[in-house]
Amino acid sequence: MADQAQPEQIQVIGGNVNNLKNISVNIPLHRFVAISGLSGSGKSSLAMGILYSEGARRYLDALATYTRRRISQVGRADVKEVRHIPSALALRQRPTVPGARSTVGTMTEIFNVLRLIYSRLGSPVCPNGHQVPPTIKIAEAMDKAGSEMGMITCPTCGVRFMAFGAEDFAFNSDGACKNCEGLGVTKQIDPETLIGDETKTIRDGAVAAWRTPGRNFMPIVAQAAGVRIDVPYNQLSDKEKETVLHGKQQKFAINIPSKNGRVFHMDHALYENAYNAIEDSMATTKSDIALKRLNRFYRFFTCPVCHGTRINPDRLGQLVAGKNIAEASQLPLGKLPAFVKEIKAWLPDNMRDLANNLTGELLSQLQPLLDLGLDYLTMDRAGATLSTGELQRIQLGRTLRTQTTGVLYVLDEPSVGLHPDNVSGLIKIFHQLVDQGNSVVVVDHETSIIDAADWIIEIGPGSGEKGGTIIDQGTPNQIKASRRSLIAPFLTGKGQLLTRQKSKDDVFADGTVELKINHRFNLNQVSAKFPINRLIAVTGFSGAGKTTLVLDGLLDAFKADFNHRKLPSYIDHFDPNRIKHIVSVDATLVGKNARSTVATYTNIMDHLRKLFAALPEAKQKHYTPSYFSYNNKQGGCPTCGGTGEISLDIQYLLDMVETCPTCGGKRFNKQVLQVKWHGLSISDVLDDDVDQATELFKKNTAIGATLRVLQKMGLGYLHLGEATPTLSGGEAQRLKLTSHMRRSQDNTLFIFDEPSVGLHPLDVHVLLKVFSQLIDQGATVMMITHDLDLMANADYMIDMGPRGGDQGGRIVAEGKPEELVKTPISLTTRYLKNHFNQYKK
Repeated sequence: MADQAQPEQIQVIGGNVNNLKNISVNIPLHRFVAISGLSGSGKSSLAMGILYSEGARRYLDALATYTRRRISQVGRADVKEVRHIPSALALRQRPTVPGARSTVGTMTEIFNVLRLIYSRLGSPVCPNGHQVPPTIKIAEAMDKAGSEMGMITCPTCGVRFMAFGAEDFAFNSDGACKNCEGLGVTKQIDPETLIGDETKTIRDGAVAAWRTPGRNFMPIVAQAAGVRIDVPYNQLSDKEKETVLHGKQQKFAINIPSKNGRVFHMDHALYENAYNAIEDSMATTKSDIALKRLNRFYRFFTCPVCHGTRINPDRLGQLVAGKNIAEASQLPLGKLPAFVKEIKAWLPDNMRDLANNLTGELLSQLQPLLDLGLDYLTMDRAGATLSTGELQRIQLGRTLRTQTTGVLYVLDEPSVGLHPDNVSGLIKIFHQLVDQGNSVVVVDHETSIIDAADWIIEIGPGSGEKGGTIIDQGTPNQIKASRRSLIAPFLTGKGQLLTRQKSKDDVFADGTVELKINHRFNLNQVSAKFPINRLIAVTGFSGAGKTTLVLDGLLDAFKADFNHRKLPSYIDHFDPNRIKHIVSVDATLVGKNARSTVATYTNIMDHLRKLFAALPEAKQKHYTPSYFSYNNKQGGCPTCGGTGEISLDIQYLLDMVETCPTCGGKRFNKQVLQVKWHGLSISDVLDDDVDQATELFKKNTAIGATLRVLQKMGLGYLHLGEATPTLSGGEAQRLKLTSHMRRSQDNTLFIFDEPSVGLHPLDVHVLLKVFSQLIDQGATVMMITHDLDLMANADYMIDMGPRGGDQGGRIVAEGKPEELVKTPISLTTRYLKNHFNQYKK
């Protein structure tokens, strides 16, 4: 009997996830498929909501019920049928932020292999201080059982001792430094944070440490202790400042005047100095929000015992090729292959096979990370300091090592944080996965990734309600020739590259912000000038120093200046010129849960509640604005508590999340829903998208103004009741800007970190209009970016490099982009020149 033909495509029939309109589409198997479309068009709904959701669910369904219960499970997608779908793995746009104990070494698992190398191939030190040369006997001793495990004899003095095993080098286990418990840092109160603004008086809040809960009366107690509280803090005597910061605990009788004129008397008010106020609060608080607030008063200092290595110093005597494990962990990943050669040359011949085995494992785990451009990272780099793009690539590199076959990989924006030069490495990885017998589906806007795909699927034509259909599909060449395609002009270079009018004046005509950093991470003696009232692009490789220059250096300098504190020690010079305000906008989540919506995040919900409470029917029932909030008992549905959903725990099966049977997902109780405005309940209004609501509220100045701002920012497709944590990074950034768009922005600096995350080239045009509007209102806009379209439209560009890590940390090019591309001297400017040339064809 002939073998049945293997399926060649995944068949999706009747997909209705989010805004998808009953789509049916075939996705080629064993190919690299790119999904393109505007922000909010439905790309992630197809990729994550159907392909990953169904691929993962069906794989989990094959496991035992007990095992399934212990795994975070995926719900059933809203789709009629999906045929021939393999098991799926996903890499999301926002990987989980690693904990304080995670490092690049532990996350990639390379450090696990390094620990084995040090325990099996290392040269230990005996108790009498003799360095024992590496021998095969040490490795054999590690494999023995019971009390003989790891026991070796010093060839110099004959003492028998236990050599360190792999676990003894783990800073999350037996090998941890006892002082910092393997964290590498110790937490201490930063004295510079205890006083907020030295030009204020204590009565007006100069002592930030006393603005913590339960200490609002402390200025009155300080007055009783002999401190003047109506004189600016910087004019107090040294003795008074000493009392504020270090005064002893003692009790005073005080009178506290209240706002209504009454006086509240305390016989035994305890005086707590600024240090004690923070330490006592930290010792007693249990609230996460309070802890976060208190953490601002602390600085993390390098542990004085382990010097930041995290490892117990007594483990550092054991050497491999002249290096201890901390020194090996400090090597950039790109230098590990050379270290492997040193190890092999250093070992005796009879250990060559074992060395090849262990170092071969190290190199196989390392190679995907090098291909993905992470050569500049060191193993000891804290995971929490990595960018989103770096986290994604580590996740991808770990997945690649497994060399699976027959798996569907679904990746959401894998190019986030990638320099154009790294994108080619990413594309190489996708083709490797396909060559191994897998299928790759990528949601991305990077045109070089889309152009390198075997097959392109375009979803649109618009966003939200105007999207959700398949508008085109085919090979890159077919898409380029298609008139329906929205991405084609950006693949062929026929689209518009320069979309904003640049100032013809001298770029520094409106002033300059100056900054000089002496030493911070990989930045040494770096001086930078930033033009005021211009669009500035800060560019360069991951790890080149962009974040250190802007989010550490510049931002910290401004904060110190605004609070009248001295500059951080790593800043030699800072001139803020006329900048008086900073707005830092990143792509992090807006709101923590589904209770945060577009309406609640903006001022729309507050105005809506007042509008409904002012209706005759509401007044008759004595409904105040709080009745029109689903977060309050008066307004929320009693069954679901205002979430619109209920979760059912079905023991060993996946928890079921269902629309609330009482309110039908409307969140409010039925009495509140009976109050109508123009025939609509408040829930009906929240069901509208911004475009629909703009027409509805054109006569309402307060709500209408906010809605028109959202429209101008290209967010007209978002529903007012849409949960903000589900928004893409680019959508979140623009939503955060709404409150700034309707007023003068003179003397304000806006800093954007990767503002084009999740944005189609057409969405980037909208973003540039938003930037131009801010600049017209007097603002200075700075963006850390890898996006060539954004670079081309900048007034001024500062390129960091030449590469990342110890090969970066310098400004390698600065000036107007159109001037820099005439004689490109850095990799970024070379790519930008090619980008300009593509659009001149």
